[in-house]
Amino acid sequence: MSAVLRGMQSLLGRLYDVEVEYDIADFLVTDRRALGGVAADNDRRDLDETLLVAETADGAGVSLYLDPGVLHRLECADPLGALTEANLADYCTALEGVSHFVYVAWRLERDAAVSLLELETQAEVDKYAATVFLVAHQQGGAYPRQVHARLFDRVTFDARLEPDQYARYRTAHRCAANYCRRLERRFVRRGEARIEALVRELRKFYRLGAAAKLCHALA
Repeated sequence: MSAVLRGMQSLLGRLYDVEVEYDIADFLVTDRRALGGVAADNDRRDLDETLLVAETADGAGVSLYLDPGVLHRLECADPLGALTEANLADYCTALEGVSHFVYVAWRLERDAAVSLLELETQAEVDKYAATVFLVAHQQGGAYPRQVHARLFDRVTFDARLEPDQYARYRTAHRCAANYCRRLERRFVRRGEARIEALVRELRKFYRLGAAAKLCHALA
């Protein structure tokens, strides 16, 4: 069940050159009842993915909830082997959770705070970057120019979001869409990508603090 998630953790680790000593499988929760009393009281959605972070005497406790149906479908159609329109939605759900886990764990190891807006913005960038490199690998190396439009142009927001949640997700989406569009303009010409320069920029962005990350995304 956790092989796909471990693969996603490894993919992000290689992409950003970050090493998190924790195995995501050890922090995975698939029983929805575990969300009772810990998920936000004003969240009316049946969540497929959420990262739970709680302050503890030793620092912080982290768990990642993923819907078992999502995991089962990914196990049957592993996107790391073949990402298609059929498994794209589940892939994005799982990758967002893995992104949250890796980023929070990496920041906590450095005693650095993480804002919710920063977390969501980085996850949107992670989905774009990981998908570009994954699809390029699966298609023989050509830069997949269609990824930006597919991830950022066909998006709707859950009508059950509270106003503050809607504002956060919308802002994160706008920041990431702007930044990733700029990546394509800077590093891709006629379908050929300057891969090393693109990866350097992505790693630089990953290491920015919250305010600097958002300013850089909207520049």
